[in-house]
Formats: sequence, structure tokens, C-alpha cells
Amino acid sequence: MIDFQRILNEILGDLSTAKDRGTVASYIPELAKIDINKFGIHLIDDAGNEYSSGNSDEAFSIQSISKVLSLGYAFSIVGDDLWERVNVEPSGDPFNHLSLLEMENGIPRNPLINAGAIVIADVLVSRLKNPKDDFLTYIRTIASDPSIAYDPSVARSEKETGFRNYAAANLLKSYGNLENDVEQVLDFYFHQCALHMSCRQLANVFYMFMNRGKCLHDNKYFNLNHVKRINALMLTCGFYDEAGEFAFEVGLPGKSGVGGGIVAVLPNEFSVATWSPGLNKKGNSQLGMLALEQLTTKTGRSIF
Repeated sequence: MIDFQRILNEILGDLSTAKDRGTVASYIPELAKIDINKFGIHLIDDAGNEYSSGNSDEAFSIQSISKVLSLGYAFSIVGDDLWERVNVEPSGDPFNHLSLLEMENGIPRNPLINAGAIVIADVLVSRLKNPKDDFLTYIRTIASDPSIAYDPSVARSEKETGFRNYAAANLLKSYGNLENDVEQVLDFYFHQCALHMSCRQLANVFYMFMNRGKCLHDNKYFNLNHVKRINALMLTCGFYDEAGEFAFEVGLPGKSGVGGGIVAVLPNEFSVATWSPGLNKKGNSQLGMLALEQLTTKTGRSIF
């Protein structure tokens, strides 16, 4: 039996003295205020046992990690019709790049880059009665945790500085791949990115991608087809133009966010989330990447 607690404590000890902790995201002003010395990790195994180390209960802005949750929600509502509006190929470009979108006639390369996630947001805005409230309720229900909330200051900061997202949304609209008003879709998108969650809460919510579509409380949210597709997208597209490196070094499906969070799953074995706000040059958590590489090395567990 793997001693996960010992391994998480070792990882925390190893990384606590790291000199290069990356750089906190500054292009969203609210994120620039976060203490770069924070680090947390939380793991839930297939039996529901929980292990944590560091600042694992401190909430942070999950940012692009939310794209997996909105994707899952939209996919469960509309099924395979979703893939008529967004592709499933790695982009090989930064998350906010626009050149591919124009080259490919307004069909985003995948749903985990910004343009693709904006299309997913449009799908939910079209189909939910109260999109922001309904999406938040969906996340709270999966987690059985009513404390999960949006951070309005982060959402406001995103709106005030989201010029590339406005450009992407208007480009999508020009190609007919946005059904709703640009402002309405982006208001939802900025709020989903401003979800405030801890490593513990993230590992809990992503447990369903490890557990064949069932959450920690044994309620089924996805069928096996959904889980297969979403985990495949996390593996190939979850880290923008560093997805190959994450697969090579860590070997798990996962998703990062510029708030410094990373969540990953090993199907049928565990769900794990890390948080360290300093980012590397590709926009992924510097210490989070190292922590998960250590985890799969020390446990000898990965999808490979």
C-alpha cells in the first residue's frame, strides 16, 4: 500500500527550499497580489481516503481549470453535437492565441484554449436558465460544498483586462460560432474562471474523472464515453503548449490554471490537486509541475 501522506510531506519538504518558484501572473491584476511562497497539495485515493500537505485548504482562483468543468457540463447536455463547434486537437500555441482560429474558420482547435472555452460558455448560456447561478450550483452539488463561490474581484479584473478574450469572442461571432451576445457569454466565462477553490475542493470535484463518472458521494455525472473523451483532452490539451512535457514528465491527464493550480487524475486510483502561484514561462505552475512529477516518480504510478 502506498504511503501517500509520507510522499506528500516529502514533496513539500523538497520544494520548500526551491529558489526558482516562477513568476506570479500579473496580467490579471488581482492574481498579482498572491503570495508566491504558497504551496499546497491534496490527494484523494479510490477508497475516498484524503491526504494533504501545505496550504491545501486555502482557496485560490482556479482560472482555466474551470474549462474542464464547463466542458463536462456542456458535453453532458448536448453530447457529441458539441464537436461540430470545437475540435479536439492540441493547439501547440499559447492559451490566448488567435491565429489558428482565423486559419480554421472560427472553429477552435480544442475546448481547453480560451477560444474553445468561450464556445463552451456560449453552449451553456444558450441552455441554462440562469447560467452563472446554475453552473455554480452544479459545482457545489458535485462537491457537496456550498462554500464554493465566484470571486467577484477576480471576475471584474478579468473583464477589465480581457482584451484578447473580447477579440476571440468577436472573431467567433463573425464566423457564426457564437449564438449569444458577446458581453453575455464573456460575463459567464469570466465568472467561471473566477471560481475560488482549494486543492481539497478541486481534488474532490475532479474525483469523478478518476472514478468512471461518479463523484466522491457515488452520484453519477458522466458516462464512460464522457470520461474517456474528457480525460483524453486533459492529457493532450490540458497544458497548452506544454502538454507534451506534462505527459512526458508526469504521465497523467490534468489541467492547469494561471492562478497556479494544477489538477490531475490517475483513473481508478487517485485525484490530486496542487497550488503554487508562481508560473513558468509556459504559464503553468513551476512547483506544481515539479510536485506532480515527484508524485508519479515516488509512487511509480502513471497512465503509462
